[in-house]
Amino acid sequence: MALFVLSLQAALFGAASPAGGFVYAQTLANNPLAGHRLYVDPNSTAQRQAETLRRSRPQDAELLAGIARRPVARWMGGWVADIAREVDNAASTITRSGAMPVFVAYNIPGRDCGQYSAGGANGSTAYRRWIHSFGEGLRGQRAIVILEPDALSGMDCLTPALRQERLALLSEAVTVLKGQRALVYVDAGNARWRSAEVMAARLRLANIVQADGFSLNVSNFLPDALNIAYGERVSRLLGGKHFIIDTSRNGLGTATDWCNPRGQALGVDPTTNTGHPLVDAFLWVKQPGESDGTCNGGPNAGSWWTEIALELSRAASTLSRTIAR
Repeated sequence: MALFVLSLQAALFGAASPAGGFVYAQTLANNPLAGHRLYVDPNSTAQRQAETLRRSRPQDAELLAGIARRPVARWMGGWVADIAREVDNAASTITRSGAMPVFVAYNIPGRDCGQYSAGGANGSTAYRRWIHSFGEGLRGQRAIVILEPDALSGMDCLTPALRQERLALLSEAVTVLKGQRALVYVDAGNARWRSAEVMAARLRLANIVQADGFSLNVSNFLPDALNIAYGERVSRLLGGKHFIIDTSRNGLGTATDWCNPRGQALGVDPTTNTGHPLVDAFLWVKQPGESDGTCNGGPNAGSWWTEIALELSRAASTLSRTIAR
């Protein structure tokens, strides 16, 4: 009991976790995502925009088509009217195509602490109903679920009671989703947000032992080398848990601001063949071209922004040509 209390304090208030506490004995198993094909949405916003510009701006259209040809995760939140039906329809369509669905569950109460991506379910009861409906929509179909970006890293704005409630909701969400055979990755923020010790403590309390691993760099711009080094440290504290990295916009990895920084580039293509024993996938979790919020000239969070999509794709093309030389 004393060890649990100390770990809870570490997770909630930022202290280092107790040495040796809650370390799970897990060998470096094979990548559970290996061999699975990722789904390319033929009707994505990037594809539609590319078609719109095909005649008037063919070069820009091809840059957008480069984004459209890559698989991107599908985000699910409170804006979905019938979450069970939406998840079922998406999972069924993607599975029938021979690909693995990749979802982001994004509806935690108090989301983003009222900032650009504010929202989420109206309380714990509403969230429990929502996540259970999400799980029902999977109907046992295999899918990757990235659970609640920033919910653990960004919970310091909450009262102690609400922090404990959030940990309980995330823990229950892991159980619900694993009960439907999902491959669950609990979000762990980014390498410059919380120390590896604090993040590992929070992940333990969010039921990482039952999840498949954790996710890093979602909607962020940090370089792969930094994410891998940080992920390795967190993994060691968790007995060897695997992780995935969002590479959608970190091709340069030079951004010092997370909200619509300019001069960035698309990252490496999504793949489950990472060449690293702990990294299960490089994924495009954030849709390149969607705004982070009304900052640096952007529209509302999640809104399509053609200008930034072209900028990311153009910079990636330039970077690719430079490396080829």
